[in-house]
Amino acid sequence: MTSATSSSNEDRIRALLGERVRAIHDKDAQVLMSACAPDIVSFDALPPLQRLGVEAVRARAEEWLGWYDGPVGYDIRDLRITAGEDTAFASYLYRVTGTMTNGTTVDMWVRSTVCLRMADGDWLIAHEHTSVPFDAESGTAALDLTP
Repeated sequence: MTSATSSSNEDRIRALLGERVRAIHDKDAQVLMSACAPDIVSFDALPPLQRLGVEAVRARAEEWLGWYDGPVGYDIRDLRITAGEDTAFASYLYRVTGTMTNGTTVDMWVRSTVCLRMADGDWLIAHEHTSVPFDAESGTAALDLTP
């Protein structure tokens, strides 16, 4: 693979993630799922341990987005992409902000890794893993960390 192809694939993946940021902001689960493989495996920060398939991930996304009153802030930082011809992965930190329907304000950083595969000329997310760090002594999530 040439460096131009690698750069082009990285640009396409960067654009895909940018579209996901817009979809989350707009609370548009349909657009959010449009970049997911039908057999996506998701390891979300919330239970259960895994979600299998685009419909399970869509249901979770709709539930999550429904918790917010108004747009959801979602900013990616420290994006790293490694792209081959037919597989790629990206890792990044993202900041989620907004006001929930119960009035609670959210402002936290989360870690994410997405694995992608090429299908019919398009990059699709085949695996997504999000997590928050935790305090080993207390066993509680460390939601106050910032990069």
